[in-house]
Amino acid sequence: MVAANLLAEQKKEVLLIEKKRYPFHRVCGEYISNEALDFLQSHQLLPSGFDLPNISNFLFSDTQGKETQLPLDMGGFGISRYELDAFMYEQAKLKGVEMLTGVQVENMEYNQGKDDFLLTLSGHRQIGAKYLVGAFGKRSKLDKVLERDFMKKRSPYLGVKYHIQTDFSRDTVALHNFEGGYCGINAIENGKYNLCYLGSRDQLRETGSIQAMEEKYLWKNPKLKRVFQNSKFLFDKPEVINEINFDPKSPVENHVLMVGDAAGLITPLCGNGMAIAIQSGKFAAEKISEGGSRETIEQNYKKSWEDLFKQRLWVGRKVQSLFGSGQTSSFARRLIHYVPFAARQIVKNTHGQPF
Repeated sequence: MVAANLLAEQKKEVLLIEKKRYPFHRVCGEYISNEALDFLQSHQLLPSGFDLPNISNFLFSDTQGKETQLPLDMGGFGISRYELDAFMYEQAKLKGVEMLTGVQVENMEYNQGKDDFLLTLSGHRQIGAKYLVGAFGKRSKLDKVLERDFMKKRSPYLGVKYHIQTDFSRDTVALHNFEGGYCGINAIENGKYNLCYLGSRDQLRETGSIQAMEEKYLWKNPKLKRVFQNSKFLFDKPEVINEINFDPKSPVENHVLMVGDAAGLITPLCGNGMAIAIQSGKFAAEKISEGGSRETIEQNYKKSWEDLFKQRLWVGRKVQSLFGSGQTSSFARRLIHYVPFAARQIVKNTHGQPF
């Protein structure tokens, strides 16, 4: 959506294809680092009709519910993907972006001779394109079409999301550990909160249902048990995504510029996936607008992406080993409490500067 808006501002002819219909919910932490704030506001990509919470504090609890807190130097704000994506969608239409929603891309082929793409859509419709930006998230059938390496093995993770009404500070993002995963909670618009956790596919298989898994594993952390028992859950059922894979990906595959989670997924505990997605969409639009040969555009995009994000994603994967189990989460809590400088360095090395 970011790439579409920026390309339209440059008077490019843009078609956006989305298999769902706006607005809709996505499994997402719904916290955006302030590094993206100026950019969103300067391009009118952030709705102004909400009193969005300013988040400046981090609360951490280990699997036993023992907690500590840390101020966030840069901070961020909360907004649901439902509202943010819907607003960006309307902005893109105003700028002339053509939309195909409720349409699945079944196949994409690059034609070397013509130096363009042929897309096959649901219903056997075919369309051509000069450039493709791949923004199809953590895992898609298009990843299988492209035979991407990470699709060749199973992932042990699943993601679950709710919107809730609860009694919790609106200036704080919380990360609660449980055996096998961790759960984030932060305020969003209209007095609501987003509760989103990374859990274990094996635990779900063992217990047989999301609710049973939550009661057996998440509720062992008394902080999480209190949230689940004393909050109003606003969805009829949770949003769930399976097979979340944090293995490295390439930001360019078969001449497609990958953005957001399609280019690489930072571990959710870092709280920075949305800012990375926004900035990668910005990079893709800029490199296409700058022009040059396809090879030049791809090389420039890949270099920009790797220079800014590759190390941050690597740090995120390493830090994740401190979360989701009793002994290591207890160590992480003590580290945050007694060595806040080290904790701030972790935050610094998984976040960027305002852009």
